[in-house]
Amino acid sequence: MDSDQPSFTDVEYGNRRRVSKREEFLEMMDATIPWRVWVGLIEPHYYADRPGKRGRKAKPIETMLRMYLLQAWFSLSDEGVEDAIYDSYAMRKFMGLDFAVEQVPDATTLLHFRHLLEEHQLGEKLFAAQNEIFDAEGWIMRGGSIIDATIIAAPSSTKNATGTRDPEMHQTKKGNQWYFGMKAHIGTDAGTGYVHSVSATAANVHDLDEAANLVRADDEVTYVDAGYQGAQKRPEIVEDAHRSRIQWRVAARKGKLKTMPEPDRAEQSRQAAVRAKVEHPFLIVKRDFGFTKTRYRGIAKNLNHLHVLFASANWLMRARAVALTPATA
Repeated sequence: MDSDQPSFTDVEYGNRRRVSKREEFLEMMDATIPWRVWVGLIEPHYYADRPGKRGRKAKPIETMLRMYLLQAWFSLSDEGVEDAIYDSYAMRKFMGLDFAVEQVPDATTLLHFRHLLEEHQLGEKLFAAQNEIFDAEGWIMRGGSIIDATIIAAPSSTKNATGTRDPEMHQTKKGNQWYFGMKAHIGTDAGTGYVHSVSATAANVHDLDEAANLVRADDEVTYVDAGYQGAQKRPEIVEDAHRSRIQWRVAARKGKLKTMPEPDRAEQSRQAAVRAKVEHPFLIVKRDFGFTKTRYRGIAKNLNHLHVLFASANWLMRARAVALTPATA
């Protein structure tokens, strides 16, 4: 059967008066993700594991990548995303599947694919490739970064195979509340808000400990909130030829802000407007993609997941920006 030939289901759904938000989102991401580039990064590792192996023929890389991204974007389990694709026309369309010809890859196949990405740190490579494309296209302004972190909760229950909590996750106190889990640290371009650096630590690691790892080689200024007080005095910054020349614009604490003269408060307000850009990718990852709690055990697996999520967030922000740009005659 010709894959371009519409099925009866396609014809039926084509007569709807309204397209769902899920379908709009998936159509936008389908048109935005650089499939050829991302598939090319996975290919050397994917087929290298299969020479001489018997059994079912390997599913195409793009099919598995699409299924993995659906899992990431909708915060689903391996079995959950398999069921969702069967239930959702929008997801089936995104996968490019015709049930008259082929079925959805099963949960075990997806599990093996995810483990392959984790083993070879391919999430980080997909993220790096996205940044290279943005840089080559001139979508990054350079010169300044915004650094921030957010807590990602982890299951505190010991009702699992090992009978223990994740040993790589730890507790931290924020305000009057205790949290158990990890931290996602990011560096974003101050001009555009696109994420250029991602790291992950246990929740009890101070934000300052990761600050130096999130600046770029050409950064001249870095915007951070009040939690990064003293950043410019850290040894890893003072003793580094480039980092020591960066202007660290640290937000004043609320108590000090009230006593500042008006010009200084106005400057703090301008800096706050710049810092606000870092909240957008966090919002997409936590609200839109639903990554408010770790799905996997260990920092490394969750960091691989975070790289994919923030790369996807960058592509989504880019697609939305293009959609809002008026077409020129």
